[in-house]
Amino acid sequence: MNQIEQLQKQTRIIGTVALLASLAFLFFDKDQFFRSYLFAYAFCIGIPLGCMAILFIYHLAGGAWGAVSRRIMEAALRLLPILALLFLPIAVFGMHSLYEWTHSDIVNADKVLKHKAAYLNIPFFLVRAGIYFAIWILLSVILNKRSAQQDQTQDPLIPARLEFTGGIGLVLYGLTMTFASVDWMMSLDPHWFSTIFGLLVITGQVLSAFAFVIATAVWLSRVSPYSEVISAEQFHDLGKLLLAFVMIWAYLSISQYLIIFSGNMPEENRWYVHRLQDGWRFIPPLLILGHFALPFILLLSRSLKRNPRLLGMVAIGVLVMRLVDLYWLIAPGVAHVGFAAPLDFILPIGLGSLMFSLFLNELKKRPFFVLYDPNLPETNVHLAEAGKHA
Repeated sequence: MNQIEQLQKQTRIIGTVALLASLAFLFFDKDQFFRSYLFAYAFCIGIPLGCMAILFIYHLAGGAWGAVSRRIMEAALRLLPILALLFLPIAVFGMHSLYEWTHSDIVNADKVLKHKAAYLNIPFFLVRAGIYFAIWILLSVILNKRSAQQDQTQDPLIPARLEFTGGIGLVLYGLTMTFASVDWMMSLDPHWFSTIFGLLVITGQVLSAFAFVIATAVWLSRVSPYSEVISAEQFHDLGKLLLAFVMIWAYLSISQYLIIFSGNMPEENRWYVHRLQDGWRFIPPLLILGHFALPFILLLSRSLKRNPRLLGMVAIGVLVMRLVDLYWLIAPGVAHVGFAAPLDFILPIGLGSLMFSLFLNELKKRPFFVLYDPNLPETNVHLAEAGKHA
């Protein structure tokens, strides 16, 4: 635990310093601050929500890969109430800086925005956000409560209840995150629309979560008792799942691009035209290489997926590219703000470091393994004993 506490202290200091430095910029350029904040927030909340989706899949499908990484994902889920509070700066102070549909004069002069005003208005936006967070936090509480119960009992009904929760929860997550991606990200450019966008954001969140879980598991593999339990086989399984979602993300990204340009409709392709100009034009080649081609080639290697150190490096690279992808999705949509600014680097570091420190605090609160998980590998007894001493 000393290593976890040391890392927790370091990330807390980095996060605090970076956030305090970011607040100084708020008084000079409010629009830039909230653009950077939305970008950083979207990345930070994407990991717990992606972990939620993975847990739903795990409870439906099973597998040893989930048994050894489950507590990492559950700890991430417990950050959702804090992330709900961190949405308040956007909801209370940042909406006019981010969303043009919040300005009545712009809406009154635009027929399209007038037509969408029944959905894109501040009160309904806030009500929807409240519903999203209520559902996510409720699902998080259910998953964590039933997981804690499995530490005390081998009740066969608990896995069945978790499986039922997984089926319902996966549907609820898909619906709420689709609407949330429209509200928080797509409506930055309220004239543009894409039927694939929500699924693309969801896939990105699951990909971020898998990369985060792998990187965390690799680091924990140096800490007892986690190091005595997790094996190359589990890392191999996690690596295969990471590869699968790298390919799904690439497929959806290419599909959206091809569908929009084949339609050749100005109100749709203008979104891409804007992102292929000025400094933004350098990001798509970077995404093609770093977000797909390189991890795809590396993760094809069986030996790499079974090597924790190399797999962890690939996972960290994927997390970095997830930041780049979210920046490309969000930043160009904020009017009157240019390409890159110092806050676009400082705020993600600050918010991300602080959330990781809080994650480590949650991770310490429970054993590293759910003691009576029926999907535990053959070392079930050893896992239970290791968990008791975590």
